[in-house]
Amino acid sequence: MHRSDPRAANLQWDDVRLFLALCRARTLGEAARVLGVDQSTVSRRLAALEETLAVSLFDRGRGGVSATPAAEELLPVAEEIEDAMGRFSGAAESLDREVSGLVRIACPPDTAEVMIVPHLPALLERHPGLRIELQVGEAVVDVSRRAADLALRVVRPETGDLVVRTLGRVEWVLAGTPELAKRLGTVRKLADVPWVTFGERYAHTPAARWVVQHAGVEPRVRSDSLRLQIACVVDGLGAALLPGPSVAHYGLTPLRLTRKLQQRTPPPAMPLFLLMHRALRRVPRVRAVWDFLLEREIEAPPRSGK
Repeated sequence: MHRSDPRAANLQWDDVRLFLALCRARTLGEAARVLGVDQSTVSRRLAALEETLAVSLFDRGRGGVSATPAAEELLPVAEEIEDAMGRFSGAAESLDREVSGLVRIACPPDTAEVMIVPHLPALLERHPGLRIELQVGEAVVDVSRRAADLALRVVRPETGDLVVRTLGRVEWVLAGTPELAKRLGTVRKLADVPWVTFGERYAHTPAARWVVQHAGVEPRVRSDSLRLQIACVVDGLGAALLPGPSVAHYGLTPLRLTRKLQQRTPPPAMPLFLLMHRALRRVPRVRAVWDFLLEREIEAPPRSGK
């Protein structure tokens, strides 16, 4: 498209967002969910955008939509616009000197429950104007695209204009209920343990690989949700390799292993990273939560009553 083409004057940021959502989601329904609108709206807006540009951007098929060569040519420019809008938004937000408003934190469900929620009272007492949205899930949220303000991860991101800090290391522990630990006694072979572990989707994670490498037996239960694994262990279905802070929080106990087994099969320990988009580092409300989490190192407080 020529730089002076009058069609460009009719384009808006929402058109670029629609275009990017379709490039990444590849179906109208998924793009609609990302944009927070219904599928018919996405279809109508896409038709209007293609009419404005007088070019076909996506081929429609039974499996969804696929980018045309024209869309592939426009994608890098659209991503540059997205980055610029992110920087503009961050600069505008940093003009606000009050610690107030919404901060979105993305993290796994067990991390939210064990390591974030217990500290929220102190955070909100310090900054009453803050509002917190916890975006929990096992899938990684793209902070570089501003899908969340802050995120906690056990894998350090390799790309994106991000600020990353290490909060510490998470030691993983083989644990079960006190009743199961008593029944098993001192474990001499990991194959003797009734296992609960990850399914195929997260088979690449250090915890899942450790179980496959050292247990060598078919688990009783598989789930890609660590929170559901914990529920299974709490209900006595078996034992699992769990983050250390979760073990005490849910009333579980480490299994006793022989000294030789402990030395031969040390469980993994993974760093925990806190990250945010660089454009948000001077936004008061985001920086306040960032500093609070670094200050507390979000250690899991002891839980009584279990």
